Amino acid sequence: MKRAILILFSILTLANAEQIKRPPNIILIYADDLGAGLLGCYGQQIIKTPNIDRLADEGMRFTYAHGCKYCAPARASLLTGLHDGHRGAWNISRGGQTIKMDKGELTQQELETYLAKQVQAADGEVFLAQLAQQAGYITGQFGKLDWGFQTSHERLVRHGWDHYVGYYDHQRAHGFYPTYLWKDGEKLMLPGNTHLNAGKTMETYGLDATERRRDRTGKSVYSQDVFLKEMLAFIRTNKDRPFFLYHSTQLPHGPVDIPEVHPAVANDERLTDVEKEYASMVIMLDDHVGKIMAELKKLGLDKNTIVFFTSDNGHEIYYWERSKKGKARNRQYHGEDDVFKGSRDLAGTKWTPFQGGLSVPLIARWPGRIAAGTTNNRLTANYDFMPTLAALAAVPMPDGKDGLSWLPTLYGKSSPEHDYIFVDNSTVITRGGWKLVPEKVKGGKVQYLLFNLNDDPGEREDLAKRHPEKFARLNAILERERSSFRQDLPKSE
Repeated sequence: MKRAILILFSILTLANAEQIKRPPNIILIYADDLGAGLLGCYGQQIIKTPNIDRLADEGMRFTYAHGCKYCAPARASLLTGLHDGHRGAWNISRGGQTIKMDKGELTQQELETYLAKQVQAADGEVFLAQLAQQAGYITGQFGKLDWGFQTSHERLVRHGWDHYVGYYDHQRAHGFYPTYLWKDGEKLMLPGNTHLNAGKTMETYGLDATERRRDRTGKSVYSQDVFLKEMLAFIRTNKDRPFFLYHSTQLPHGPVDIPEVHPAVANDERLTDVEKEYASMVIMLDDHVGKIMAELKKLGLDKNTIVFFTSDNGHEIYYWERSKKGKARNRQYHGEDDVFKGSRDLAGTKWTPFQGGLSVPLIARWPGRIAAGTTNNRLTANYDFMPTLAALAAVPMPDGKDGLSWLPTLYGKSSPEHDYIFVDNSTVITRGGWKLVPEKVKGGKVQYLLFNLNDDPGEREDLAKRHPEKFARLNAILERERSSFRQDLPKSE
């Protein structure tokens, strides 16, 4: 009897030791065009986001995090660990090729030939998911695959993904009802969806637009519902081993399209029809975050899973009448007429290098490891996620990448920080709040402006002439980083 008890005790001790040694599961939820101001934890007043807010309440919320001014360079920076100023760091391929193939305008061979001409991964180049693989993680990506605008099974495998479900073509991802998605190199057919462009709606929100937008003819299966189902299945299947789940969702990228208006905003008299639908897209994203968190708790994985939530770039307004469209894409715009204030009164929106286009939410939650309800103003960029994941997974970080791990920051400890970040191949932002940024002026010319974000977060007053020494220092950084040679590839003998 004593021997049996000792054996049982030994088994339980070993099991507990294995559980302690097991690295944490990692989930990265990467929203699309989600300005921080759309979340309650960053000040949103109309749209309720309780599940994402709970991540912040139970973890750490960053206030000085940056993406790029639009999706592809942001995602490439995330997955390569490089800023977007390096010569030949990556290639952004032309979108819409899969749609052409399905229309019979392009053969599969022609598509493969086109992709083969694009810049391919170099020998020895390391990508984000590969670091997780090196640590024994199984990796899965769900949503807008890769960094776009066109990818393939071969590329996704090369970039380190064991499993994936989503769009090869980011142009098609502007619709939410594709006839099929790609699942591990095979087509996942979606019966009832008949539109080759995935049912993309028109960005015209005038008279009769609501009826056209809500027409469900040929629209049976909403892509986000597929991603949620597949992600939950991925978590269940891999609950007994470490996993890295990357959800590169389409939400709330426009054009606006949602199966139904959420009851929370359906009768809100402050909102137009299209604003209610857009709000419902944000709420759906929040609901899906809640379902993922509920599944983790149900499976007993909650305490050994670190969850990150962020976005690729700043706010974009997909719900204006045509007459107003475009006015947000300059420094003089600070959220006027935007009912949701998604850019938090910062200058510009997506497509601009001003803070409204670059500033993103960043939240990290890990019970027992990250202090609940904390905020941090550490200067971060997309390319910092790779060293952070490497530190979490306890694998060596490849040489020559641009990021710095902020894992110690999550633990409340000090660690090396950036003196500056370089984004948009044009913009320098320093830890102390100084920013050098280009602005187009009359005649299509570009001039560089200098701002102090601490005193002037809306980038209203150019300080270049008042602080010529600061302007010169940041300009020297710009010239050094722009079109610089990458340092992360193995040196040839």
